[in-house]
Amino acid sequence: MKEVKVLGPGCPKCQELMAQTQKAIQELDLECSVEKVTDIQQITSYGVMMTPALVVDGEVKVTGKVPSLDDIKTMIGQ
Repeated sequence: MKEVKVLGPGCPKCQELMAQTQKAIQELDLECSVEKVTDIQQITSYGVMMTPALVVDGEVKVTGKVPSLDDIKTMIGQ
């Protein structure tokens, strides 16, 4: 099972990334644990300085923007 984390304090872009990520997982029919991380210390522990960020299996895939649904699917499906 993949571990997916959306990093961000709760801004509109962070919420959008969370929604798009959940949609991508559903469309791919994958079993994933999805966690929303809002703690700044946890976020910076990934080396992330701009949110939102998407982390898949411990690897930061994107920071500072909300990628397209297809891009998110690619990042999660790898």
